[in-house]
Amino acid sequence: MLKQSLNFKLSQKLSPQQIQLMKLIQLPTQAFEQRVKSELEENPALDSGKEKSEDEYDEYSNQDDYDDGNETIETDINVDDYLSDDDVPEYRTKVNNYSADDDDKSVPYAAGKSFTQTLVEQLNTRRLNEQDRAIAEFLVGSIDGSGYIRRSIEDIADDLAFTMNIYTDVDEVEKVLTVVQDLDPAGVGARSLQECLLLQLKRKNKSESNELAIKLIRDYFDAFSKKHYSKIMTKYDITEEELRDAIDDIEHLNPKPGGSYTGGSTRIVEQVVPDFNIRIKDGLLELTLNGRNAPELHVSRDYSNMLRGYKEAKEKTKSQKDAVMFIKQKLDGAKW
Repeated sequence: MLKQSLNFKLSQKLSPQQIQLMKLIQLPTQAFEQRVKSELEENPALDSGKEKSEDEYDEYSNQDDYDDGNETIETDINVDDYLSDDDVPEYRTKVNNYSADDDDKSVPYAAGKSFTQTLVEQLNTRRLNEQDRAIAEFLVGSIDGSGYIRRSIEDIADDLAFTMNIYTDVDEVEKVLTVVQDLDPAGVGARSLQECLLLQLKRKNKSESNELAIKLIRDYFDAFSKKHYSKIMTKYDITEEELRDAIDDIEHLNPKPGGSYTGGSTRIVEQVVPDFNIRIKDGLLELTLNGRNAPELHVSRDYSNMLRGYKEAKEKTKSQKDAVMFIKQKLDGAKW
């Protein structure tokens, strides 16, 4: 049995522009900036920055209508709608994400110094002749991220001759190496862990425990690394407490002097970017949105010129029509 009924239904649907607005408005400031940059890269019809000429659009707007009227092509594109800006609101073709009166909220990016740059700057405070300075800079460039020189002095001397045309011998390179090893942090430029620890101990204040620690690392490094403490106490005729003080000095040394520099310079510095700022002005709370680095956007005029060239063309090929379809999509996306 069929029944007829009349129902009233009220529904509300969101337009594509409203959906896009909802997606953009809920983004944090940093994510919004990234979204704008991504759109600028993907859509060539969208430009950033101030427009080069302010009267070019007016020139197009004041022109008489074209003779062939609202010509439509197979893709149902009204070219006149994209050439004339008389009926297009300004907010459809231009977006300013900040006011001219706003404070400059851009966050400068700090460029950190690398470990090698820090050492080279320290070399500038040393008095060296031209050849010694070139050797010293080459040695600094041979230091790895941990602060060590892993190559032999003989190989470095050969490389200086072949790559830099500096003919020297092992003795001169080792002499310059002492200058490099005097740089900060202590222990940099060492060729082994034993040498690295010795360089750091020699920088410390002289004391009985310090002198004993130097002897342990210099003369009995293998026995010390294997923890043959009884043999060490017998050799130097010292008590267990004296040995413990020397070991404590050694434990406070840094086996990788370059680690503190390389870790800090390569780590990405994260900055908190607020979505809005709150300030107290004359006893009242003042809230301002953070426009920061969001650029000023406008629709590219080059694409309008392409459409005008298509409209003036007498014969229109299929490739031209495909190009107009592509331009239409990009212009719509740019205006949205």
